[in-house]
Amino acid sequence: MPLSALDVSSVIWFLFLMMTFDVIAYHSRFAEYSLSASVSAQRRAWLEHMANRELRHFDAILLTSLSQSNAFFASTSVLGIGGLAAIMGSGDSPRRMLEKLPIVVETPASLWEIKILFLISILIYAFFKFAWAFRLSHYTAIMFGAMAEMGSADKATIKTHATHTARLLDLIGHHANSGLRSFYYAFAAISWLFHPVIFILASTLVFLILLRREFFSKAARIFNEAKATSFSKPTND
Repeated sequence: MPLSALDVSSVIWFLFLMMTFDVIAYHSRFAEYSLSASVSAQRRAWLEHMANRELRHFDAILLTSLSQSNAFFASTSVLGIGGLAAIMGSGDSPRRMLEKLPIVVETPASLWEIKILFLISILIYAFFKFAWAFRLSHYTAIMFGAMAEMGSADKATIKTHATHTARLLDLIGHHANSGLRSFYYAFAAISWLFHPVIFILASTLVFLILLRREFFSKAARIFNEAKATSFSKPTND
């Protein structure tokens, strides 16, 4: 078997940190203090205010911007997948060039391919997340268009529609965030090409960076201060 015990341990540690972050950020008692939860509250406030506006051109522009950014990152994922596939198809030369570095452990060809496939799988996951977020933007645009103007329907109906639209926006944000985190994880996974110990250290560093940005960054503090406490936690489906 090409995978050593250290290689297996580094991959298990990497996957453990990925799942741990997801649990802390979305399913623990700390989730309500996360940046995602605070942004979710502002999305719901945005949609409720939009329901009371006659002119909604600015709201449509914001949604278009969100949609375009997800399309961009989906395309970036495809480019990354193509680049890694090209590395796999170029034989042993990339591996031999990398092994000239003093910190790089000697890697059998079969293990090298496993590492590249592991990187490709992370980018494939990111692509599906961004592509689904992009598709959800289209569905949300339909919900925007279906929202009645104030006065043409009762307030309760309009508010309910705004809440459902905000939940769709939450889903867009959730999947886009998952895709972006995959890019962070991919950078950590690149270090596996050098040495499994470096992979463990890089995975831990990325986990701590993500945790800080989600709970202890200036942006998280600002959004927590502005959070509308009447809104619920973000949807994670």
